Amino acid sequence: MHIAITGAAGFLGQRLIQRLLTRGALRGEPIRRLSLVDQVEAEAPSATGVECVALARDITAPGALDDMLDARPDVIYHLAAVVSSAAEADLDLGLAVNFDATRALLEGCRQRGLSATRLVMASSVAAYGGELPETLDDITALHPQNSYGTQKAMSELLINDYSRRGLVDGLVLRLPTIVIRPGRPNAAASSFASSILREPLNGEEAICPVPTDLELFVMSPGGVVEALVHGAEVEGDAVGPFRAFMLPGITVSVAEMIETLRDVAGQDAVQRIRHEPDERIQAIVGSWPTRFHTRRADALGFSRDKDFREIVEAFLEECR
Repeated sequence: MHIAITGAAGFLGQRLIQRLLTRGALRGEPIRRLSLVDQVEAEAPSATGVECVALARDITAPGALDDMLDARPDVIYHLAAVVSSAAEADLDLGLAVNFDATRALLEGCRQRGLSATRLVMASSVAAYGGELPETLDDITALHPQNSYGTQKAMSELLINDYSRRGLVDGLVLRLPTIVIRPGRPNAAASSFASSILREPLNGEEAICPVPTDLELFVMSPGGVVEALVHGAEVEGDAVGPFRAFMLPGITVSVAEMIETLRDVAGQDAVQRIRHEPDERIQAIVGSWPTRFHTRRADALGFSRDKDFREIVEAFLEECR
């Protein structure tokens, strides 16, 4: 089993690598090779019997993925992306990374006859937007309200068409907002959702740029990684003709997130949050839907977090 990962140096890519190595097998076959692609050389942990090849690549450059594809991976995880606020600020960069590189990846698979390769792309709740019903389902039309969501939606349709034609075995997982991310705040509009928990839990101040009644559809990092692993193993016939769907997250308001923080870490932690409204972030995050019927994901065996407290406690356990 040869697995390739774009965006392998990111926090999600690194967690996925560790999970795959812990499992040792995917789709019933032992993992023999990992091809890890990112702008910088991804950390390639040693594992007995697994060849880890780290490739520092600008995936927007012509031919950047040729050597990875020439090795004919059985599974490709396409995680590389320019996140929401950055894609909104720089249209050309967002298009190059989020759409053009995805098209180049698909064309590379087509040219090499990799029709049996499972391509799992991470999409986003940002692909939705506009006037929406209170609760969405898998046939709700995509009407993104920002460039990041638009680029993801375009890539979804392209993967669906290549799969329909039998050129690749694609699957698109629309990710809820991932909470709690480790590290420091990044350029994602939703970065605050982790920051207002992570920083206070670490004894630091955090800024909340949105009203506390704003709701988010969230999933834990561990839950997302398990979904990525499961996504490689779901049979294409079971998925059906349309290859994109929303993962099963949970709906929580910012106020409920802060209340959970109070329950777990006390009032001192809550007092480390400063409320400083940011209209730009509010406009982006406020356009994302927060309630879903995830029937397809449920039927295909994807699991969800029990509640938000479980997500916070999992982060604390990891820190310990």
